[in-house]
Amino acid sequence: MAKTTKKSTKKKVLSGMAMIQATFNNTIITLTDEEGKTLVQGSPAVVGFSGARRSTAFAATKAAQDAAEKAMKKYGLKEIKVFVKGPGSGRNAAVKGLDAAGLRITSLTDRTPIPHNGCRSRKAPRN
Repeated sequence: MAKTTKKSTKKKVLSGMAMIQATFNNTIITLTDEEGKTLVQGSPAVVGFSGARRSTAFAATKAAQDAAEKAMKKYGLKEIKVFVKGPGSGRNAAVKGLDAAGLRITSLTDRTPIPHNGCRSRKAPRN
């Protein structure tokens, strides 16, 4: 019995989405197609930054450029919608990195979660 293997076809994705998760310690860039299926992920650790240098804006820029170039080369990505989440220093830098890599940004949305008076806060300490 001969084993038949299915050859995977290279998927061409012209437009997609970029999710940027910017924490105080790291910045994670995920490039997806229109349905939200992950194509490429990048972070400063992948590019070679470690420790406290991962939280810098420069590291976020380099990580975004690296992820964008991989997606453009492998999938032919041309334009993206950007969704930013979190308070970190790499927020704007990652968007600049995606733009510098040659991707066309069609929309920019901030999805940072903001509490709408949810849980009750801690009691004030006595003096």
